[in-house]
Amino acid sequence: MLQSWYQRRTSLRRTLIAAMVMIVAALLCGTALAASEQPSGERTPEQAGIGREIEGFTLRDFRGAEHSYDELTADSKLAVVIFLGTECPLAKVYAPRLGRLAEEYHDRGVAFIGINANRQDSNTEILHYARVHQINFPLLKDVGNEVADGFAAERTPEVFVLDHDGVIRYRGAIDDQYGVGVTRDHVKEHYLKNALDELLAEKPVSVPLTDAPGCWIGRVRETNPGGDVTWSNQISRLFQKHCQSCHRPGQIGPFPLLEYDDVLGWGDMIREVVEQERMPPWHADPRYGDFINDARMTDEEKELIYQWVADGQPEGDPAELPPPREFVDGWDIPDPDQVVYMSEEPSTVPAEGIIEYQWFEVDPGFTEDKWVKAVECRPGNPEVVHHVTVYFKPPGFLNWNLKLGDRINLLGGFSPGKRPVEHPGWQGMARYLPAGTKLIFEMHYTPNGTVQTDRSSIALSFADPAEVKKQLSVVVVANTEFEIPPQDEAHRVEADYTFDEDSLLYAMSPHMHLRGSEFRFEAFYPTGDREIFLAVPNFDFNWQTYYQLVEPKPIPKGT
Repeated sequence: MLQSWYQRRTSLRRTLIAAMVMIVAALLCGTALAASEQPSGERTPEQAGIGREIEGFTLRDFRGAEHSYDELTADSKLAVVIFLGTECPLAKVYAPRLGRLAEEYHDRGVAFIGINANRQDSNTEILHYARVHQINFPLLKDVGNEVADGFAAERTPEVFVLDHDGVIRYRGAIDDQYGVGVTRDHVKEHYLKNALDELLAEKPVSVPLTDAPGCWIGRVRETNPGGDVTWSNQISRLFQKHCQSCHRPGQIGPFPLLEYDDVLGWGDMIREVVEQERMPPWHADPRYGDFINDARMTDEEKELIYQWVADGQPEGDPAELPPPREFVDGWDIPDPDQVVYMSEEPSTVPAEGIIEYQWFEVDPGFTEDKWVKAVECRPGNPEVVHHVTVYFKPPGFLNWNLKLGDRINLLGGFSPGKRPVEHPGWQGMARYLPAGTKLIFEMHYTPNGTVQTDRSSIALSFADPAEVKKQLSVVVVANTEFEIPPQDEAHRVEADYTFDEDSLLYAMSPHMHLRGSEFRFEAFYPTGDREIFLAVPNFDFNWQTYYQLVEPKPIPKGT
């Protein structure tokens, strides 16, 4: 159906389908709202402190110099107080915008003040944050969270607009472009700008309160020294098992979780993402399928984390710590035979905004046919690479246009949540790439607040043709011709594939974009029976998970 022209010509019977089957069989939602799109419905403006006068404060900046609120706002009509964190992704991506707003409103009598109340952020880290993001307004350290407590601030970034008398007139998000897991291509609601413009025009603020998405402020908490659950004993082992593969230097986690000092201040954030099942990232309905790379925590593990956070994150006895987890320094596949880069020169990634997919065609120099037994894609810059998808273009594909949907011949990829797991049953299996094949890199970038560069790559391990027993195939099944009717909140889209010979199914990878909400793989057997292989009831575009079955699924011809 979507097979390459040469697959029919190989001498090996195609007995395996390792389906990174991108079947768009899902419910597609007609809206995709950022967390801050609407004003908070859980509390009134009065409950959130709107109309309350803030007491003056004096804090030191990261250089040790003292600054008082009265001094910084003496000649100002309004003040914008922003709570920031050095490692929070949203605090990073909004930093350039805050700098521009500070410049824009300076001559109109608006003072901007940044406050870092995170216990985990040192002055050195604050200095680095200010330099990297070119913060042009005072950035102060709130040791002990006293000022944050006075504002009742909760997250980073969270903004407060105060009038000349120190009364809170607006609280919440900067705008609605960025949220937790959501990025718009443009701003629809300029909450902060609107509040400033209205106040400067001596008008009441029309939207005085919005929800500020982001990271919890890392407050100093009282620790229960007698707590039974400690970092040194249970929690460090849980983090080694579930978190550290991503949360370590050079990986996609926005901050490390390797040592006790790394986790201090992140307790509230850790509890939230575990309670909401955002971390560890795993979205499959547990009723269907048994997967070798299942990342879920057990209920017992979650309760240990909740108790540890409630007790103030006690360290315990360092003598009880497990040995540090060892990670591969280099490629996860052993000794790749060839590494192919997406381009000769790095690609530039802007500081903010939406970046359309970019494609790079590369000639790996195959002068003879290749059997590929293992592939691994590696982002050159994990901070801005959302995902990498590599396709192969054999001789004969002269007019391949990825923008028009010619996404076939999938070779491999990298995406958040994808963990390289070698299946024990994959011995003697390989992909066939004929001589003259080109590689196509499809790159999706997400800005992080500063201009970055990237040069991603793919590693290939080749098999001896004499040792190949089964041809590994990837079938891409997609529907790209649908339209969502206006106002339809649950539009169903289907794509199908019919197996033309007996096969084995090893893996599935559902793929949709920001409008996708639910996804399901379902088999319709020649006998008339039906079976659900995988269901993802809450699809999240930010996590492109590859679901690998513990046992391969026999698929009869005609399914």
